[in-house]
Amino acid sequence: MAILVVGSVAFDGIETPSGKVERVLGGAATYFALSASYFTDVRVIGVVGEDFTAENEAVLTRRGIDTRGIEHVEGKSFFWSGSYMGNLNEAHTLKTELNVFQSFSPKIPVAYEDSEYLFLANIDPVLQADVRAKMPRVKLVCGDTMNYWINDHRSNLEKVLKGLDGLLINDTEAKLLANDGNLVRAAKEILALGPKSLVVKHGEYGATAFFSERTFPNEPRQVFLPFRAPALPLAEVVDPTGAGDSFAGGFFGYLASQPEFTPSTFKKAMFYGGVMGSFAVEKFGTERLQQLDRKEIEERFALFRELSHLE
Repeated sequence: MAILVVGSVAFDGIETPSGKVERVLGGAATYFALSASYFTDVRVIGVVGEDFTAENEAVLTRRGIDTRGIEHVEGKSFFWSGSYMGNLNEAHTLKTELNVFQSFSPKIPVAYEDSEYLFLANIDPVLQADVRAKMPRVKLVCGDTMNYWINDHRSNLEKVLKGLDGLLINDTEAKLLANDGNLVRAAKEILALGPKSLVVKHGEYGATAFFSERTFPNEPRQVFLPFRAPALPLAEVVDPTGAGDSFAGGFFGYLASQPEFTPSTFKKAMFYGGVMGSFAVEKFGTERLQQLDRKEIEERFALFRELSHLE
């Protein structure tokens, strides 16, 4: 069951209380793809510059990720740098250089057209909508967005929301999108905009899923109550940069690996998302996600079950 993810493949400079790195592989599609690759096949569409080396690409291909959709063009790759010295839950952006990503126009290889699952990572909603329109036969499509698109490109974003089975955003973005500081009311407003389900990420406090009657049309009404999955308490967080995208990869990767889309698989997917997010923050960049095996993932999933008494 192949997932197609469209988003940024980039380099990051990161400073946290644990140290500083000048340039590591990052980007939403990179974190998502590595995380999801432990559950199912993943294909990536993105754009990189001449500074993206064969070894950088090998980080993905060693995990079996199909990189034929990554376009190599003249120029430099997207670069972002940020500091978490003030607050580990919020990055202070120091520099954003879009470079080749500024003119990114996703091109879907013919070999990707049979992808059964689609994840639209945080990019211009015009591009998200274009990719969604070109993939009408996918079984499930989820997406992400951010404050900039919510504030300045809302009309285009709302067109994307109508075509999503699931929207994954953090609690600040959810309240901004709904213009309501109460998360329960905000979730109701967001679901009315079109997505069939909403997953709100709370960082170190876990994630909450909200459902509409369109999420599971054949299920009784009690499954539509909000569902909260915890985060695993960690003694040390080295780098939180890719936690949300890693959560999305674990969540969607697990869903794509299951024969049916049910309330039970959705809830377990929330826990696997938390598992992958917890691994991602243990080292800088994508390093920890490169070193995992499924045994470690299942052991940590068992910890989540014990923590929450999940049956």
